[in-house]
Amino acid sequence: MLRVRDSMTRDVITLGPEASAAEAWALCKEHNIRHLPIMQEGRLVGLVSDRDLRDVRGGDRESDTPRWVRLGDMMTRNVVTIHPLDTIEHAAREIYDRKIGCLPVVADDELVGIITSADMMRTLIEMVGAHGIGTWVEVEVPNEPGTLADVTDVIRDRKVNIASIFLGPASREANRLIVLRLETTKPAGIVGSLREAGYGVTTVESSPVAVKSPYEE
Repeated sequence: MLRVRDSMTRDVITLGPEASAAEAWALCKEHNIRHLPIMQEGRLVGLVSDRDLRDVRGGDRESDTPRWVRLGDMMTRNVVTIHPLDTIEHAAREIYDRKIGCLPVVADDELVGIITSADMMRTLIEMVGAHGIGTWVEVEVPNEPGTLADVTDVIRDRKVNIASIFLGPASREANRLIVLRLETTKPAGIVGSLREAGYGVTTVESSPVAVKSPYEE
Protein backbone atom coordinates (compact mmCIF):
# COMPACT_ATOMS: atom_id res chain seq x y z
CA MET A 1 0.00 0.00 0.00
CA LEU A 2 1.42 3.36 -1.02
CA ARG A 3 1.66 5.92 1.74
CA VAL A 4 2.23 9.66 1.74
CA ARG A 5 5.87 9.23 2.77
CA ASP A 6 6.49 7.29 -0.45
CA SER A 7 5.53 10.23 -2.69
CA MET A 8 6.03 13.42 -0.68
CA THR A 9 8.79 15.97 -1.21
CA ARG A 10 11.02 15.92 1.86
CA ASP A 11 13.24 18.96 1.34
CA VAL A 12 10.62 21.65 1.86
CA ILE A 13 11.42 25.32 1.38
CA THR A 14 9.80 27.48 4.06
CA LEU A 15 9.67 31.07 5.27
CA GLY A 16 8.63 32.79 8.48
CA PRO A 17 5.58 35.02 8.95
CA GLU A 18 7.78 38.16 9.05
CA ALA A 19 9.11 37.53 5.54
CA SER A 20 7.68 39.65 2.73
CA ALA A 21 5.63 38.72 -0.29
CA ALA A 22 8.58 39.78 -2.45
CA GLU A 23 10.88 37.26 -0.70
CA ALA A 24 8.31 34.52 -1.14
CA TRP A 25 7.78 35.33 -4.82
CA ALA A 26 11.53 35.27 -5.44
CA LEU A 27 11.83 31.85 -3.79
CA CYS A 28 8.93 30.44 -5.80
CA LYS A 29 10.53 31.64 -9.04
CA GLU A 30 14.03 30.49 -8.08
CA HIS A 31 12.98 26.97 -7.08
CA ASN A 32 10.02 26.64 -9.47
CA ILE A 33 7.57 25.85 -6.69
CA ARG A 34 4.02 26.95 -5.97
CA HIS A 35 3.56 26.52 -2.22
CA LEU A 36 5.48 27.83 0.78
CA PRO A 37 4.73 26.56 4.29
CA ILE A 38 5.11 29.31 6.88
CA MET A 39 7.01 28.25 10.00
CA GLN A 40 7.37 29.95 13.37
CA GLU A 41 9.49 28.53 16.18
CA GLY A 42 9.60 25.18 14.41
CA ARG A 43 5.84 24.90 13.99
CA LEU A 44 3.66 25.17 10.91
CA VAL A 45 1.50 28.28 11.25
CA GLY A 46 0.31 28.91 7.70
CA LEU A 47 0.67 28.39 3.98
CA VAL A 48 1.17 30.77 1.05
CA SER A 49 0.64 29.83 -2.58
CA ASP A 50 1.85 31.49 -5.76
CA ARG A 51 -1.78 32.48 -6.37
CA ASP A 52 -1.80 34.36 -3.06
CA LEU A 53 1.37 36.15 -4.12
CA ARG A 54 -0.09 37.08 -7.50
CA ASP A 55 -3.11 38.55 -5.74
CA VAL A 56 -0.97 40.91 -3.63
CA ARG A 57 1.27 41.78 -6.57
CA GLY A 58 -1.67 43.21 -8.48
CA GLY A 59 -0.18 42.22 -11.81
CA ASP A 60 2.47 40.14 -13.51
CA ARG A 61 5.37 42.59 -13.37
CA GLU A 62 8.03 42.17 -10.70
CA SER A 63 7.71 45.85 -9.79
CA ASP A 64 4.07 45.28 -8.85
CA THR A 65 5.04 43.29 -5.76
CA PRO A 66 4.13 45.28 -2.61
CA ARG A 67 7.26 44.49 -0.62
CA TRP A 68 5.75 45.70 2.64
CA VAL A 69 3.18 42.84 2.81
CA ARG A 70 4.08 40.36 5.56
CA LEU A 71 3.37 36.71 4.87
CA GLY A 72 1.81 36.54 8.32
CA ASP A 73 -0.83 39.03 7.14
CA MET A 74 -1.77 37.13 3.99
CA MET A 75 -1.12 33.45 4.70
CA THR A 76 -3.79 30.80 5.00
CA ARG A 77 -4.14 29.73 8.61
CA ASN A 78 -5.64 26.50 9.98
CA VAL A 79 -3.85 24.60 7.23
CA VAL A 80 -5.10 21.11 6.39
CA THR A 81 -2.24 18.66 6.93
CA ILE A 82 -1.66 14.96 6.51
CA HIS A 83 0.50 12.33 8.23
CA PRO A 84 3.31 10.53 6.38
CA LEU A 85 1.73 7.15 7.17
CA ASP A 86 -1.63 8.11 5.66
CA THR A 87 -2.41 6.46 2.34
CA ILE A 88 -1.94 8.10 -1.04
CA GLU A 89 -5.66 7.50 -1.60
CA HIS A 90 -6.46 9.58 1.48
CA ALA A 91 -4.16 12.39 0.32
CA ALA A 92 -5.63 12.39 -3.19
CA ARG A 93 -9.17 12.52 -1.81
CA GLU A 94 -8.32 15.43 0.51
CA ILE A 95 -6.72 17.42 -2.31
CA TYR A 96 -9.62 16.72 -4.65
CA ASP A 97 -12.48 17.25 -2.20
CA ARG A 98 -11.04 20.43 -0.69
CA LYS A 99 -9.92 21.81 -4.08
CA ILE A 100 -6.43 22.59 -2.79
CA GLY A 101 -3.03 22.20 -4.42
CA CYS A 102 -1.02 20.62 -1.63
CA LEU A 103 -0.95 19.14 1.86
CA PRO A 104 1.91 19.81 4.28
CA VAL A 105 2.99 16.54 5.87
CA VAL A 106 3.25 16.74 9.64
CA ALA A 107 4.37 14.14 12.20
CA ASP A 108 4.64 14.85 15.93
CA ASP A 109 4.01 18.57 15.24
CA GLU A 110 7.01 18.65 12.89
CA LEU A 111 6.87 19.48 9.19
CA VAL A 112 8.48 16.50 7.45
CA GLY A 113 7.39 17.05 3.84
CA ILE A 114 4.79 18.31 1.41
CA ILE A 115 2.62 16.43 -1.07
CA THR A 116 1.10 18.20 -4.06
CA SER A 117 -1.30 17.54 -6.89
CA ALA A 118 1.75 16.97 -9.10
CA ASP A 119 2.89 14.24 -6.69
CA MET A 120 -0.50 12.62 -7.19
CA MET A 121 -0.05 12.72 -10.96
CA ARG A 122 3.49 11.34 -10.74
CA THR A 123 2.32 8.51 -8.49
CA LEU A 124 -0.52 7.68 -10.88
CA ILE A 125 1.90 7.57 -13.81
CA GLU A 126 4.19 5.22 -11.88
CA MET A 127 1.29 3.00 -10.83
CA VAL A 128 -0.03 2.56 -14.37
CA GLY A 129 3.45 2.08 -15.83
CA ALA A 130 3.12 5.09 -18.11
CA HIS A 131 6.79 6.07 -17.74
CA GLY A 132 7.78 3.82 -20.66
CA ILE A 133 6.61 2.99 -24.16
CA GLY A 134 3.66 0.62 -24.24
CA THR A 135 0.10 -0.02 -25.32
CA TRP A 136 -3.25 0.25 -23.58
CA VAL A 137 -5.56 -2.67 -24.32
CA GLU A 138 -9.23 -2.63 -23.32
CA VAL A 139 -10.96 -6.00 -23.24
CA GLU A 140 -14.72 -6.32 -22.68
CA VAL A 141 -15.49 -9.64 -20.99
CA PRO A 142 -18.48 -11.34 -19.34
CA ASN A 143 -18.71 -10.49 -15.66
CA GLU A 144 -17.90 -14.05 -14.62
CA PRO A 145 -15.21 -15.66 -12.45
CA GLY A 146 -12.11 -16.69 -14.36
CA THR A 147 -12.30 -14.22 -17.25
CA LEU A 148 -9.37 -12.14 -15.99
CA ALA A 149 -7.24 -15.27 -15.77
CA ASP A 150 -8.21 -16.22 -19.33
CA VAL A 151 -7.14 -12.81 -20.63
CA THR A 152 -3.82 -12.81 -18.78
CA ASP A 153 -3.11 -16.36 -19.99
CA VAL A 154 -3.25 -15.10 -23.58
CA ILE A 155 -0.76 -12.35 -22.76
CA ARG A 156 1.51 -14.76 -20.88
CA ASP A 157 1.59 -17.11 -23.86
CA ARG A 158 2.79 -14.17 -25.99
CA LYS A 159 5.56 -13.50 -23.44
CA VAL A 160 4.59 -9.87 -22.91
CA ASN A 161 4.78 -8.15 -19.53
CA ILE A 162 1.73 -6.49 -18.00
CA ALA A 163 2.59 -3.09 -16.48
CA SER A 164 -0.81 -2.56 -14.84
CA ILE A 165 -4.40 -3.81 -14.76
CA PHE A 166 -7.63 -1.96 -13.99
CA LEU A 167 -11.18 -3.26 -13.84
CA GLY A 168 -14.29 -1.23 -14.51
CA PRO A 169 -17.86 -1.32 -15.82
CA ALA A 170 -18.37 -1.99 -19.51
CA SER A 171 -20.88 -0.60 -21.99
CA ARG A 172 -23.16 -3.56 -21.36
CA GLU A 173 -24.31 -4.15 -17.80
CA ALA A 174 -23.55 -7.89 -17.78
CA ASN A 175 -19.94 -7.29 -18.84
CA ARG A 176 -16.81 -5.86 -17.31
CA LEU A 177 -13.96 -3.92 -18.86
CA ILE A 178 -10.40 -5.09 -18.26
CA VAL A 179 -7.90 -2.34 -19.01
CA LEU A 180 -4.29 -3.46 -19.34
CA ARG A 181 -1.10 -1.59 -20.03
CA LEU A 182 1.27 -3.88 -21.92
CA GLU A 183 5.00 -3.39 -22.30
CA THR A 184 4.91 -3.71 -26.06
CA THR A 185 4.22 -1.54 -29.08
CA LYS A 186 3.20 -4.54 -31.20
CA PRO A 187 0.05 -5.95 -29.59
CA ALA A 188 -1.46 -7.33 -32.82
CA GLY A 189 -0.88 -10.98 -31.90
CA ILE A 190 -2.41 -10.55 -28.46
CA VAL A 191 -5.37 -8.61 -29.84
CA GLY A 192 -5.97 -11.28 -32.48
CA SER A 193 -5.96 -14.09 -29.92
CA LEU A 194 -8.33 -12.21 -27.63
CA ARG A 195 -10.74 -11.50 -30.48
CA GLU A 196 -10.61 -15.16 -31.52
CA ALA A 197 -11.70 -15.96 -27.97
CA GLY A 198 -14.77 -13.80 -28.54
CA TYR A 199 -13.74 -10.69 -26.61
CA GLY A 200 -14.20 -7.13 -27.81
CA VAL A 201 -10.80 -5.42 -27.86
CA THR A 202 -9.57 -1.87 -28.47
CA THR A 203 -5.99 -0.57 -28.24
CA VAL A 204 -4.30 2.78 -27.84
CA GLU A 205 -0.55 3.22 -28.24
CA SER A 206 1.17 5.32 -25.62
CA SER A 207 4.49 7.13 -25.30
CA PRO A 208 6.45 7.96 -22.15
CA VAL A 209 5.09 10.86 -20.11
CA ALA A 210 7.41 13.64 -18.98
CA VAL A 211 6.76 14.36 -15.30
CA LYS A 212 7.73 17.66 -13.73
CA SER A 213 9.32 18.00 -10.35
CA PRO A 214 6.76 16.96 -7.70
CA TYR A 215 7.11 20.36 -6.00
CA GLU A 216 6.00 22.35 -9.05
CA GLU A 217 2.23 22.05 -8.61
